[in-house]
Amino acid sequence: MTTPSQPSPDRFFQIATAYQDTAALRAAIELDVFTALADGPLTADEIARHCNAAPRGLRILCDYMTVLGFITKSDSRYALTQDSAVFLNRKSPAYAGGAMEFLLADHLEGAFRRLTESVRKGGTADPHRGSIAPEHPMWLTFARAMGGIMVRAADGLAELLALDPARPAKVLDVSASHGNWGIAVAKRYPKAQLIALDWAPVLELTRENARAAGIADRFQTLPGNAFEVDWGTDYEAILAPNFLHHFSAADCVRFMKKAHATLRPGGRLAIVEFVPNPDRVTPPAAAGFSLVMLATTPEGDAYTFDEYSGMLAQAGFPPPQAHTLPASINTVLLAKK
Repeated sequence: MTTPSQPSPDRFFQIATAYQDTAALRAAIELDVFTALADGPLTADEIARHCNAAPRGLRILCDYMTVLGFITKSDSRYALTQDSAVFLNRKSPAYAGGAMEFLLADHLEGAFRRLTESVRKGGTADPHRGSIAPEHPMWLTFARAMGGIMVRAADGLAELLALDPARPAKVLDVSASHGNWGIAVAKRYPKAQLIALDWAPVLELTRENARAAGIADRFQTLPGNAFEVDWGTDYEAILAPNFLHHFSAADCVRFMKKAHATLRPGGRLAIVEFVPNPDRVTPPAAAGFSLVMLATTPEGDAYTFDEYSGMLAQAGFPPPQAHTLPASINTVLLAKK
């Protein structure tokens, strides 16, 4: 006979104090703790000298990072976990620590401070339409901060597109941001011509990244609102990475119809998104993204595979194929015209 579990407040206190975990991780990133450990295990005193901080402070912070699972500890020496070595070491090409600048920025934290009002309203409490306001400055912050974490996923998407490397191909990258999704495609397919669409201030950074990637001669920009600007025609592929969740289902269909009209026969629309299961509570990361959209957009949502399939059907596409991406919680939906 098993004893029934007793009610516990542990989960409540874990969530109520989660801001402490966030503050500790931010401190470790700002002090460069993870980069200090990039070349091998160190003691707290050694890390403190690298980070120009008090040994006592570093010892307590590193112990807490060990509790959280970001580093390991053995015989008073600290070392990186595999995940931290890839994503929190500034020397890594997939460094994601800069994402804290975006994730903890006032526009996002402020939206969640007004979450009760957003729930009552059914959309963001921001009277200026939140993250979909024209040329919102948050998107430049996003582009600067989030590029590194998308590199491996972008390479995976480029492979999935399976373009003919011997044939010229026009590729449109919608909401291009840092540009890594489109850049990965252009680097994999040497005859691809990349057109990056985003707000004009963001595209300045996209252009810099394209130049650094060595594809400037095959790169163009298209500034403006994706629903309003003329995309041109005859695209081999249209990329829509983490874009459609900002909008209502009706607006998503409107976007998909525009994509269908501008793709060449046989061309593909590649939608990269947080896609929850039909129960809308699993997997947790994808399902939980709906709350971000509630706080920051008037009508955005994390749509299920069936919902995307229905939207694509309305736009004239056959059923899409779903694929996972490396180092990502996103799903790729590939729809062929």
